[in-house]
Amino acid sequence: MNAPIPCAIVAAALLVGAATPLAQAPRAVETFDAAWTEVRDKHFDPTLNGVDWNAVRDELRPRAVDAKSTNELRGILRDMLGRLGQSHFAVIPGSSGSSSDPAGSAEPGFDVRLLGRDLLVTGVDPSGAAAAAGVQTGWTVAAIGGRPAADLLRSLPDGASDQILGFEAWRIAQGRMRGTAGSKIDVEFEDGTGRRVPLALERRAEKGQPVTLGKLPTMWVRVEHERHQTPAGATAGLIRFNVWMAAVDPQVQRAVDEFREADGMILDLRGNPGGLAAMLMGIAGHFVAERTPLGVMQTRDNPPLRFTVNPRLVSAAGKPVDVFSGPLAILVDGMSGSASECFAGGMQSIGRARIFGQTTMGQALPAQFRELPNGDVLMYAFGDFVTADGTRLEGRGVIPDETVPLRRDDLLAGRDRTLEAALTWIDGAK
Repeated sequence: MNAPIPCAIVAAALLVGAATPLAQAPRAVETFDAAWTEVRDKHFDPTLNGVDWNAVRDELRPRAVDAKSTNELRGILRDMLGRLGQSHFAVIPGSSGSSSDPAGSAEPGFDVRLLGRDLLVTGVDPSGAAAAAGVQTGWTVAAIGGRPAADLLRSLPDGASDQILGFEAWRIAQGRMRGTAGSKIDVEFEDGTGRRVPLALERRAEKGQPVTLGKLPTMWVRVEHERHQTPAGATAGLIRFNVWMAAVDPQVQRAVDEFREADGMILDLRGNPGGLAAMLMGIAGHFVAERTPLGVMQTRDNPPLRFTVNPRLVSAAGKPVDVFSGPLAILVDGMSGSASECFAGGMQSIGRARIFGQTTMGQALPAQFRELPNGDVLMYAFGDFVTADGTRLEGRGVIPDETVPLRRDDLLAGRDRTLEAALTWIDGAK
């Protein structure tokens, strides 16, 4: 069964990659052959990124034949997919891939990013266990579940790009921290003075509107908006959402309506790993008055699909409106991926928005799902995306117009320099 996902969320898929192994590997060879064949026949590049796919089969198929467990087979399949060197190729365990399965979705209420070789706390949910225990942004994570962070990060690939290192570090940390709601995880921090702070943090269920997408786990949609003042006293409306799902659209429209008379707007896509790329056209329509292409998706067998802006000329209340034509800033970081990259890169390519923050994930391929014979799910890229000016985002990411490095001293001081830079720019651009 195939389920098209215009820009699937690779982060969510990979977080379920550490399922409990089964006692044996049922239908192992059939599963290997199905995954190998699907990639061969559906990859958008007939040369498979220059990889000798037949040689990969000849090398790895005997290992699938001898696989003693489902977990071992999954490792072989991931090895095979990894040879392509591209995003959005993954195996999702069938036991965790059910969209109705909420297990493992609870977390202790803080987010991290890799800075150098340290896991840095970059966000704390005010209603989460971490905030209740006094955890602050800028603290470093010294250990998770009794394992030193340095040991957890030892598996990071040598020579990888900063984007890949950052994503892998985030994935490792999230995989350790997530679990069943009500359970606890031991986390040791180091605060701004160098003092060690050991805490047992309760995992709490995620907030937001639950949505499901194909075989991915349940995701929780959150949309926030707030009004800010620029250094010169102008007003700017900030809209933040965590995933590109249909449930986001009406909430974003209401927020845009609220800020329609503001001097500028800011879309905060930091930490947003992607979702439905088809939403790009509608969200962009709040800010672009013409049916302008943002980019093109090229598949193997079909004509190019153009992502063309759909101008939004009616408010949430049904009244005629003009699109917002004032300055638009987009905030991104190393965990902005997939649809977030296509949107930010597309808006940058047509000159409608200025991008602030750090280079994005560089994982921008559209993907599909196929259920494999053993019940696991293969996620694979079936198309390539380039922006309106011909920029290919896969492996490159969106490079901000104004790079604002992540700094620990800013986080410890409670400063958001990326947001500050956007607000300062709005003063000069309005």
